[in-house]
Amino acid sequence: MTKASKTGWSRLAQMDDKDIDTSDIPELGEDFFREAELRVPAKQTVTIRLDSDVLAWFKEQGSGYQTRINQLLRQYMQAHQRQR
Repeated sequence: MTKASKTGWSRLAQMDDKDIDTSDIPELGEDFFREAELRVPAKQTVTIRLDSDVLAWFKEQGSGYQTRINQLLRQYMQAHQRQR
């Protein structure tokens, strides 16, 4: 894993939004949202062999288990892309 975050997350969680300095982040205007495009990667149907207990655990979490598996695989992929 990577190094632990040095951010004081509990301190930030207790702050009001108005107390957070966002002066270095430009506001997103109407032009941004007018030109914005949602890009959803195309899905591809595959057959994958998973251990039965792993699949059962994901299914126990309720509907959307395939989406959750995909999200975890994407996070793994992105974490390993950053390491290169």
